[in-house]
Amino acid sequence: MASCNSLFFLLFMLLVFVISFQFITVEAKAVSLSFPLTSAPLSTKLASILSSLATSSRPRSNQTSSPPFNYNYKSSFKYSMALMVSLPIGTPPQSQQMVIDTGSQLSWIQCHRKSPRKPPPTTSFDPSLSSTFSLLPCNHPLCKPRIPDFTLPTTCDQNRLCHYSYFYADGTLAEGNLVREKFTLSNSRTTPPLILGCAAESGEAEGILGLNLGRLSFVSQAKVPRFSYCVPIRNARYGINNPTFGTFYLGQNPHSPTFRYIDLLTFPRSQHSPNFDPLAYTVGLAGIKIGGKKLNISAAAFRPDAGGSGQTMIDSGTQYTFLVDAAYGKVREEIVRLAGAKLKKGYAYGGALDMCFDGNAAEIGRSIGDMVFRFENGVEISIDKGRIMDDVGGGVHCIAIGRSESLGVASNIIGNFHQQNLWVEFDLIRRRVGFGTADCSISK
Repeated sequence: MASCNSLFFLLFMLLVFVISFQFITVEAKAVSLSFPLTSAPLSTKLASILSSLATSSRPRSNQTSSPPFNYNYKSSFKYSMALMVSLPIGTPPQSQQMVIDTGSQLSWIQCHRKSPRKPPPTTSFDPSLSSTFSLLPCNHPLCKPRIPDFTLPTTCDQNRLCHYSYFYADGTLAEGNLVREKFTLSNSRTTPPLILGCAAESGEAEGILGLNLGRLSFVSQAKVPRFSYCVPIRNARYGINNPTFGTFYLGQNPHSPTFRYIDLLTFPRSQHSPNFDPLAYTVGLAGIKIGGKKLNISAAAFRPDAGGSGQTMIDSGTQYTFLVDAAYGKVREEIVRLAGAKLKKGYAYGGALDMCFDGNAAEIGRSIGDMVFRFENGVEISIDKGRIMDDVGGGVHCIAIGRSESLGVASNIIGNFHQQNLWVEFDLIRRRVGFGTADCSISK
């Protein structure tokens, strides 16, 4: 009898030890989470944590640095003024057009509500057809007025669902409900459920694929280690109905061994406001050359000051390049010196580009010469004289550079127009950006 009691006691103590050990481990695991991007009930969260603990106890190679899986996704995109990629979203997948935007965080898609009076646009997403779609309720951690990831505070709508509003530098507004949905990249490969915006009251036909460094961006949530794109030369008669096609990679790019890289810059929190964007791909611009001449621009124009002004970022979602006044003034001064007699006086295209010309664009380009953006480590983006100007219609061609002030920002922005015939890779593991020249209309 004593022997049975002893055995019972030993088994009981062993059970207590195992339960206590699991509880402590779960608590330690939970503390490491910044906050859960999930609307699952508590019991589901606990089950998920326990499941991940069981999985993590199995030996795996490169456990700490590897993403959930190695992305190997390739797609083409249309290019007219923006980089428009079509991605499969939901279960079963629905193809959605999204603008590749390295300058913003929240990804959002066009959704529609069923209405007997008005048929939905064929390009919008139908949530009722997806088994993995879910809406975020008002009590979700993201639906708090002080969450810093949105340009306007999230709110609770009349249906007790989380509503977002997102302002962009050009003054446009995107708004709708926050949702969770998967991207189906292949028959065997999907992302985890990601936080997205679901815009239901927009006349636009496409959404945004937010790719900056923010925690809610597509690449951050999906743990994409790197991505890249190659912007083709735009058709002279460009437009939505007359695009050219480039290439977009999520994951390894076979061309990357030929790229030249520059490190992303980081700055102390004191420089994050009011003009600094800490989530942008900030690089060190060292100078600008026109026609082989290096312009006398102060280095301070390309480095953030105490208030953040002067940051230089690579932004695929902005069409043209924009410079702060100290740099723009020197560029304009040199353009006037080289081709001022042909400058269109008192004209500014779109209120942003004011170095515009009538007449023969090729001849004017020869007068000005090539343009070069020189970065740290001697890396350069060279823009051929035939591509420094954009055909804006009516026989008018404009140097594709504007004042940042016209956008209401205090940053230098290298837009997609000056990324034509260039591979641009964003390596999130090594925190760097790579460039490689290519004929992007044929480069795969």
